[in-house]
Amino acid sequence: MKRGKRYQESAKLVDPSKMYETKEAFEIIESMPKAKFDETVELHVKLGVDSKHADQQVRGTVVLPHGTGKTLKVLVFAKGDKAKEAEAAGADFVGAEELVPKIEKENWFDYDVIVATPDMMGVIGRLGKVLGPKGLMPNPKSGTVTMDVTKAVNEIKSGKVEYRLDKTNIIHLGFGKVSFGTEKLTENYNTIIDAIIKAKPAASKGQYIKSVAITTTMGPGLFINQK
Repeated sequence: MKRGKRYQESAKLVDPSKMYETKEAFEIIESMPKAKFDETVELHVKLGVDSKHADQQVRGTVVLPHGTGKTLKVLVFAKGDKAKEAEAAGADFVGAEELVPKIEKENWFDYDVIVATPDMMGVIGRLGKVLGPKGLMPNPKSGTVTMDVTKAVNEIKSGKVEYRLDKTNIIHLGFGKVSFGTEKLTENYNTIIDAIIKAKPAASKGQYIKSVAITTTMGPGLFINQK
């Protein structure tokens, strides 16, 4: 696969056989030739667990100290006072049953996260086949099924991210923008890594964190020396 000139210039700054210290890795990313847009910085963590086993799942949420650099749109399924509360908290869209045909028939997905009060899960269950594949189903583990809609909306808007293991036992997520600079990216990175370490399943044996790599949207990867 032929890479563009900018990627090739960036790749010259990276030694693929080296394990970088965190600060050094972010300094290299900061010094790479810039894209025409503010690239997302992504984290890829390979874990020594088996996602096929329920007792070895790794999933949770964490609020990043500097956010993700992206303002997420939030849809809240709620009624009555909880709907008013969601609107006051700054939810982008609020509704109940009337939203089901809009999502099903009009393919309406102009939002990034769905929050729901527990009493609305029966309604949302009808949308499982549509929302599930897109990773949009609310879930108590990620704090998106809750009566405290104000807290949920505020956390999402301030930079809450969800991390979860995929079928290849890797966690992938974006945790900031290149423009954040070394210090803010390092703080966001440390916050996520700490959360992943704390989420280690009791059933996990042997080496838990196998490898950690960071990349930008369009750039090469750097392996981090994560002890």
